[in-house]
Amino acid sequence: MSKANLGVLSSGRGSNLQAIMDAIKAGKLNAKIVVVVSDKKESQALERAKQGGITSVHLSPKDYSTRELYDSAVVKILQEYAVDLVVLAGYMRIITSALITPYRNRVMNIHPSLLPSFPGLHSQRQALEHGVKITGVTVHFVDEQVDHGPIIVQAAVPVLDTDTEETLSARILEQEHHIYPLAIQWFAEGRLKIMGRRVIVEGVETVRGGG
Repeated sequence: MSKANLGVLSSGRGSNLQAIMDAIKAGKLNAKIVVVVSDKKESQALERAKQGGITSVHLSPKDYSTRELYDSAVVKILQEYAVDLVVLAGYMRIITSALITPYRNRVMNIHPSLLPSFPGLHSQRQALEHGVKITGVTVHFVDEQVDHGPIIVQAAVPVLDTDTEETLSARILEQEHHIYPLAIQWFAEGRLKIMGRRVIVEGVETVRGGG
């Protein structure tokens, strides 16, 4: 089976990028990261890519007058490297139809809550403020609405009475690093079938969190 070409978009520290790189190295993920693109010049993700021998590209939003023009420039890069799946890993920009349309059902995102609960920023803080007992992490396909597309896999994380935003975030991050490579592997194996709002994972009945 040929490897899936991944294009990773990241704005920050790149911990999920590293988890994907580690899964590939360990032989758990049949994929190849062909390019990493960041809107932040000082993004740690770019440094991780360079250290891993992966092509890294900084694309400044300041050079484009609209989000659509920026996303079109990103698409050109992704197409240049024959990307099969676009992976958002700590990417802090809202992407537009200019990117979504050419990669429909081929853009994944990971979000630190059990969507549709607590979309947007500061999801861990939202969970604590609402007093929920369980939160978690969601991998989903991206559509034109924020944190809205069809859900691929989720992992639950208990909220402890002693939790702070930082401690809860750390435990959620452990699950992110487990289920994101898993979802990408399912894509690489052709297991994911979208039926309306549902994503059917063929050959998989139950998913358990890692850690």
